[in-house]
Amino acid sequence: MTTTGETPRRRFTRRRVLGLAAGAFASMIAAGAYARYVEPFWFEVVQKQMPVAHLPAALVGKRLLQLSDLHVGRTDDDYLIEALRYANSLRPDFVVITGDFTSHRAPSRAKHVEQILKHLQPAPMGSFACLGNHDYGAGWSDVRCADAITKVVEACGVRVLRNEIATTETGLSFAGIDDYWSPNFNAAEVTRQIDPSAATITLCHNPDACDAPVWNNYKGWILAGHTHGGQCKPPFLPPPLLPVRNRNYVAGEYAFDDGRRLYINRALGWGRQARFNVRPEMTVFTLTRAPS
Repeated sequence: MTTTGETPRRRFTRRRVLGLAAGAFASMIAAGAYARYVEPFWFEVVQKQMPVAHLPAALVGKRLLQLSDLHVGRTDDDYLIEALRYANSLRPDFVVITGDFTSHRAPSRAKHVEQILKHLQPAPMGSFACLGNHDYGAGWSDVRCADAITKVVEACGVRVLRNEIATTETGLSFAGIDDYWSPNFNAAEVTRQIDPSAATITLCHNPDACDAPVWNNYKGWILAGHTHGGQCKPPFLPPPLLPVRNRNYVAGEYAFDDGRRLYINRALGWGRQARFNVRPEMTVFTLTRAPS
């Protein structure tokens, strides 16, 4: 019996301690199973507004779908095919893919990318892509791998922009920058060619390139991937692993003082089959007109 005002003390018996330990162990097993077998396959469709300067009036309200980091060869084939078929059901007007089509490191395996990507329908107003570091094979420097990936991706109706600009019939331009870690990175040459009076969206796989002095007063959107959002992130804490120098670049939208805007997609695929608190993503942007 306790006297008035005293708090009863809970006795931690051996049985109770073992019960708590068993519960904690079961929770760890459940979290591990979720991170490996549930979240990697549970993609999210993120809806965003994209205000673009000089956007032609006819494109206001049109939708642009961003996919990134399919990592064919590591990511489950059936999951990717199902996700791409779902992407078709969103009926985007434009599609962009921001690199890392593959995790294979041999040009001969590029056909595997074609077997998956053929399930994505070309968008009616244009489909464009840039390459990522994994598309350059071993050491991110095998140009033969990049050439092979480019060939099969374009066979699926997606134009790969390798340090070049493409302007659609509707008046929207896409600038594609080759991967920041590759031997072909040349953003300065691309941005010098961007018409400041044209509606332009830039594709650049690695967001670290945003900190390089290569932008030549470009003030538009930059769409990136590469980080996978960290893939696994403790609640309320930053992800412990990020493949970028600037660890502020995790996922989502960033605004720069010079007028640029960056969006980092969390990736549809994976390098390792594990995600926690960072679901795979496909992003649907609705185009709006920004002040010039």
